[in-house]
Amino acid sequence: MTEPTPGTDVAALSYEEAREQLIAVVGRLEAGGASLEESLALWERGEALAARCEEWLEGARKRLAAARDQPM
Repeated sequence: MTEPTPGTDVAALSYEEAREQLIAVVGRLEAGGASLEESLALWERGEALAARCEEWLEGARKRLAAARDQPM
C-alpha cells in the first residue's frame, strides 16, 4: 500500500495511486493517535485524493458513454 505523500501533487496521480493513498489516509485517521494538526492535514489530503479518484471515474464514465453511442 502506498503511503500518503503530502508533497506529491494529487493531480499527477493515477487512479490506482490516488486510491491506494486514500486507503492509507483513512487507515491512519481510523487508527487515531495523530495530533489535531496532523489529522487535519490527513483529512485535507484525503479530500483531495477522493476528488482525484472521482475525476478519473467521471472520465471513465464519459469514455464508456461515448463508446456506447458510436454506431457499429
